[in-house]
Amino acid sequence: MLVSALEGHRLWAENYDTTPNPLLALERRLLDDLLDTAAGTCVVDVACGTGRWTKWFSERGARAFGFDVCAEMLGRVPSGLRGRCARARAENLPIASHIADLTVCSFAAGYFPALEQAIREMARITAIGGRVVIADLHPATGAAGWTRSFRAAGRVYEIEHFRYSVADFTSSAERAGLHLTSEIHGCFGEPERPIFEMAERPERFAHVTEVPAIWIGDWRKT
Repeated sequence: MLVSALEGHRLWAENYDTTPNPLLALERRLLDDLLDTAAGTCVVDVACGTGRWTKWFSERGARAFGFDVCAEMLGRVPSGLRGRCARARAENLPIASHIADLTVCSFAAGYFPALEQAIREMARITAIGGRVVIADLHPATGAAGWTRSFRAAGRVYEIEHFRYSVADFTSSAERAGLHLTSEIHGCFGEPERPIFEMAERPERFAHVTEVPAIWIGDWRKT
């Protein structure tokens, strides 16, 4: 069943953190070192969902704040972070300019109807010399027939999204005053194999390793 991004995440919120997800596992593996931050660093998690990255940064001493448009996802944020996460659209963040040392957007940009405006907002709230890191489903997955889908209450839902290219991300960021310092085209590997086996889909693992699953862009605001 095809659903909007907002409705999809409302339905997904209840088991988003409890269902093993190989994409989230791969993202964590790729970003653990890239997102290393010092204590006291200000981090803004755009489209924070249930607050998994907000929590990760807070546990490492950062001053982390999250924003998301889905109330049901925010309702799953750990109690200790409730005062640091609020409802807001990525295209209109209720936070001062030049405040974040690091702005992160994980697996959400493909749902934004106005990608360039959202990236411009991320750039606006980021301090000069700060970083903007965006991770999303790799554009190559669309050509390979992958969908953005999940299972809830015994039913499979596919989430509507926009098929942005890498050029859409990089050109929008450049116009927002961001300088691309690195990018990652991440593929599934042996660390993710057990998740496919747990889902009783071991035969799919060999196929998905041939397609880049995640694209990550890391920009510096100059």
